[in-house]
Amino acid sequence: MCCWIRMEIDSKHRTKDGSWFAFYLALLLFGKQTLAQTRYSIPEEVQEGTVVGNVAKDLGLDITSLIARRFRVVSGSKDAIFEVNQNNGALYVDKHIDREELCQGSGACLMELKILVETPLEIHYVIVEITDVNDHAPSFPEREQILEIAEQTLPGRRFQLHTARDPDAGINSIRTYTLTSNEHFEVNIRQSDAGKIPFLVLKKSLDRENKNKHTLLVTAVDGGKPPKSGTLNVSIIVLDSNDNRPLFSQEIYQIVLQENVAVGTSVFQMNATDLDEDTNGEVEYSLGKTLTRKVYDMFELDKLTGEIIVKGVVDYEENESYELDVEASDKGTPPLAGECRVIIKIKDVNDNPPEIEVTSLSNTVSEDSKPGTVISLISVTDKDSGVNGKMISLILNEVPFELKPSYKENIYAVVTTGVLDREEVSHYDITIKATDCGEPPLSTVKTLSIQISDVNDNIPYFQHAPLAFYLIENNVPGRSVFSVSAQDNDLSENAIISYHIVRQGIQNDVMSFLNVNSENGHISALKSFDFETLKTFQFQVVATDSGTPSLSSNVTVNVFILDQNDNAPVILYPVSSNGSAEGVEEIPRNVNAGHLVTKVRAYDADIGYNGWLLFSLQELTDHSLFGLDRYTGQIRTLRSFTETDEAQHKLVILVKDNGNVSLSATATVVVKVVEPKEAFAASDVKSAAMDEEENNVTFYLMITLGSVSTLFLISIIVLIAMQCSKSTDYTSKYLQEPNYDGTLCHSIQYRSGEKRYMLVGPRMSIGSTIAPGSHANTLMLPDRRTAGEI
Repeated sequence: MCCWIRMEIDSKHRTKDGSWFAFYLALLLFGKQTLAQTRYSIPEEVQEGTVVGNVAKDLGLDITSLIARRFRVVSGSKDAIFEVNQNNGALYVDKHIDREELCQGSGACLMELKILVETPLEIHYVIVEITDVNDHAPSFPEREQILEIAEQTLPGRRFQLHTARDPDAGINSIRTYTLTSNEHFEVNIRQSDAGKIPFLVLKKSLDRENKNKHTLLVTAVDGGKPPKSGTLNVSIIVLDSNDNRPLFSQEIYQIVLQENVAVGTSVFQMNATDLDEDTNGEVEYSLGKTLTRKVYDMFELDKLTGEIIVKGVVDYEENESYELDVEASDKGTPPLAGECRVIIKIKDVNDNPPEIEVTSLSNTVSEDSKPGTVISLISVTDKDSGVNGKMISLILNEVPFELKPSYKENIYAVVTTGVLDREEVSHYDITIKATDCGEPPLSTVKTLSIQISDVNDNIPYFQHAPLAFYLIENNVPGRSVFSVSAQDNDLSENAIISYHIVRQGIQNDVMSFLNVNSENGHISALKSFDFETLKTFQFQVVATDSGTPSLSSNVTVNVFILDQNDNAPVILYPVSSNGSAEGVEEIPRNVNAGHLVTKVRAYDADIGYNGWLLFSLQELTDHSLFGLDRYTGQIRTLRSFTETDEAQHKLVILVKDNGNVSLSATATVVVKVVEPKEAFAASDVKSAAMDEEENNVTFYLMITLGSVSTLFLISIIVLIAMQCSKSTDYTSKYLQEPNYDGTLCHSIQYRSGEKRYMLVGPRMSIGSTIAPGSHANTLMLPDRRTAGEI
């Protein structure tokens, strides 16, 4: 069973007896009603940090789980007055509390708090009542009040005194008024909605000759403990008798005044007469005390001459007329007064421009909207009246929109007049001008900003077609190798492009190893390409937008494989045996300097610089005897042999290519120095072996040249077919030539548009230049084609 819980907490401790009393009372009255809200009470002006109550305990929440469940106060205000302690579940004061600032009036000051916990999500409502403390003393609007009372005034006459104000509520507000002890007056209190109003009551007739002035002290006391008070000094001036009051010639005066007249303009001259003589007949003028503040701000009355003068800006649109109560009072004792009413009617002038109000506006208009589509409703108003309020409206700038009058005057619809195209103009500023018919006419300009929304009416396109990419061989399978990108002049979904490759349907087609990222156009290769087996291929990519219906276009992609240094040099001579290249050369001891001992021959399957081989001596028994040509591989003697030179010399030759990371092979040549007769006898045997070796080298060269020539012819045929089927100039030439020194050298040429690229070997053209951004072996050659060449 749950019950309504009311907890009253003062500034220092909770009142346990009151809580139990409320508990039992709720139990008796409500029985099985469900728990609705937890209520606390705390006085204002308590110190920050004062605990209101343990709200977690009262709500039945586990104290240990408060931090995990993000136990907190949810406040719609930026400055939350109350906060909770997540460590112990206490609700405490976080900011200064001023009840008079939070709640106006004397009613209960209640603040509803939302207590939120999560996991599971729960919200609890807690009511905190801010009780009043007596922190304000009563105060009067003025410190002194002067009353003039004629001596013939009868007892019982009441005179209203200034009312004191106390911001506190309830018992702490004003409880009573007291008056200093005297024989002529007493204080009387009248209760009203605004509070207690004090009146001074004459209980005994005055005698001016006995005493012409009475000084009294009125005290306002509140009900606080201890009570606080405020005082008012009241001066009573006893006046002599006066039996005639001033009179106006009319009870009501009506005056017409044009708006916007200058400040200080005289409106009307008041005139009242009094039949009394001397001071009892001297008249002073004043405005009534009950007029609105606007009248006092707009007009002033000269108390001696009775002239009404303009004090503020007269605006017909703010007030069409003013009513002034004018009082004429004589200087008798006591003074008598007469009243009249002055009605001032304001005449309109054309001083307000028209106002354009947008009552309905579609900021976004679809580009496929039909002519006549309504995009906005506007109303035009003018605060002036008559002809000054008549208006003419039109659109100033050249836009495909017009104003169409509605059934009601000065209500217009803005409609389209032509076909809209977002790709040409995506935004319009419609300038509307409204002009009134006053003299001189006044006008207002209003600008409507209209955005044209997109429809899918543009096909994706590629900046360049066809596309050409250069790909280095031995790429990592699965990685992106290049990307394509299309553009769409539409927006948002209509411009989101997806890509896919057109498959040819052939099992071993190279396109089966390509994959395109549909979102960004990045193309990855599922296998590693080998320049020595595939030098170029072609495929198509389709770009499709996400519009409804979708639009698409395709582009042809030409891929050229670039060589990488992935083949090590192969020693052709000396012939390799048992995994090593080693040969023995015999030369007579009597040879002269420059004698050709032998020549190391090698081959590299790569092209360009990657296939350009250089020879160097890695090991040598005598550096003064033999020299090696780094380009031809020829070993020659540097000087003649002497008797002290050894008979056998070992030369280890290193052959390496010119790739960025060079690859190499080694060959070993053993040179035996023999006497001339022995050399002549061994020449026959050696010549036979040399003939066989030369035949083997020639055979290898023929096989290599034949393979390269075959690839060259196939590539030429494929490129000619591509050239015949496409307008763009893409040609390629594959050239292979043996170096004069026996080392194979390669060069391959590509043509793309107006530029010609060549992968070169050791013999470069003098007029060639390295193509920026290309492979290290790629040169850009000057185009020497004639006008008739393709």
